[in-house]
Amino acid sequence: MKTIILACSAGMSTSLLVTKMQEAAASQDYPATIFAVSVSELILELEKTKADVILLGPQVGYMEYEFKDDPRLNGVPFAVINMMDYGMMNGANVLKHARELMGD
Repeated sequence: MKTIILACSAGMSTSLLVTKMQEAAASQDYPATIFAVSVSELILELEKTKADVILLGPQVGYMEYEFKDDPRLNGVPFAVINMMDYGMMNGANVLKHARELMGD
């Protein structure tokens, strides 16, 4: 079971994308826990949850550099969600990207 965390401004704007990703994972028989948090809660979440990948919403993509070398991420791969996939709520493509980041 893989854990995919999406982080955005408030943790709410990605809720539809989370649903689309969960649907894509189910259709692929890919066991994953996928959920969203706000960027401000991300580090706290990582203290209690072992993430396999972290995806930042495009609206907080500028924060990628703040997290890039943050030791609290413990080497968890992360990236900014493609703006087109985010805008189209393309859960399958975002899941594919997450799986690539995890080496699946």
